[in-house]
Amino acid sequence: MIERPVYLEELKRWKDKDLIKVVTGIRRCGKSTLFLLFINYLKKIGINDEQIIEINLEDANYDFKDYKELYQYINNKIKPENKYYVFLDEVQNVKEFQKAVDSLYIKKNVDLYITGSNAYLLSGELATLLSGRYIEIKMLPLSFKEYVSIFNDNNYQQLFLDYMKNGGMPGNINILKTNPNDIDKYLDGIFSTIVYKDIMARVNISDKLLLESVLKFLFDSIGSSISIKKISDTLTSKGMATSNHTVENYITAFIESFLIYKAERFDVKGKNLLSRDYKYYVVDTGLRSYLLGKKADSDMGHILENIVYLELLRRGYKVYVGKVDDLEVDFVAQNRDGLKYFQVALSVRDEKVLERELKSLRKTGDYYPKVLLTLDMDLEADYDGIRKINVVQWLLSEE
Repeated sequence: MIERPVYLEELKRWKDKDLIKVVTGIRRCGKSTLFLLFINYLKKIGINDEQIIEINLEDANYDFKDYKELYQYINNKIKPENKYYVFLDEVQNVKEFQKAVDSLYIKKNVDLYITGSNAYLLSGELATLLSGRYIEIKMLPLSFKEYVSIFNDNNYQQLFLDYMKNGGMPGNINILKTNPNDIDKYLDGIFSTIVYKDIMARVNISDKLLLESVLKFLFDSIGSSISIKKISDTLTSKGMATSNHTVENYITAFIESFLIYKAERFDVKGKNLLSRDYKYYVVDTGLRSYLLGKKADSDMGHILENIVYLELLRRGYKVYVGKVDDLEVDFVAQNRDGLKYFQVALSVRDEKVLERELKSLRKTGDYYPKVLLTLDMDLEADYDGIRKINVVQWLLSEE
């Protein structure tokens, strides 16, 4: 199993707190493995096997027709005198699962952990039912720091180029070590499950070609401001008649399945969100490489930007695209300490490129930290308070 120390420590921190621990993230990003790692930890600190109830609801051995059967199965294993740790993997597969979750939560001797591969897990009735009674842990594929920890290789620059192409889905690792040519087969399985089983079945979509075309458009446009109308008009011009409403529904389904993330635009000077022309980023650059083929390698700058965006999410920021007058800051990262600004570029060795990248950061008009991330191997530099850092070193650093 690949260690996921950041997420594991978060579970440890919330252990025995009177909250449901909800782990969300795209399929195969490591949620089930995280549970196994945490269960191993529980056993090491003296929790007995009979106190641990683990159910993977994608396993055919657990065929509960509704929430009552699920609840009864678990309740029969619980004795009043013991403390129990209950793990429900892919809980959304059980009809009206939220009622079982609520019934288990109110038991004082149950510490409850659940996972789900769709954002709607925490929408609707469950969110209403459990308002204020859960903590969400948002899980992503492997960070670059986790990725390099698996390889006995200090050639970080080469590893990073591989990471840009292959992404960080944990299942990729053994394939990379044995037969790298099989990665697309593995990613095809993930893609097919998410798109055909989860999205098409759940949202009742029949036009497979149109759905894939919208997704390819988004994957090909990472880091670019696009509108729903632009996508709709482009596809219609290619003979795939669609509407703004249909495209919007498809994008919502992609976001709910954690395939893509939407970055809203932030007016830096007005300190408010803008309501149009969002940017989209893909959850894993390997999935992008799989879907777009050779075309995926043609925009290294936006791939780098995508990796930085995901890393900022991992570090707990809300991430926006900044607007400063008629210029743009790649990312405005916000947490409880305030804002940080990030500009991302493949290289700034050309003086004109350097000045262009610094210009928007200089126009912010405030004193929040400003960082220019680049693949250049030069030493760190400081431009009137704007720090230039090698992106590989930044990804490997502790903030």
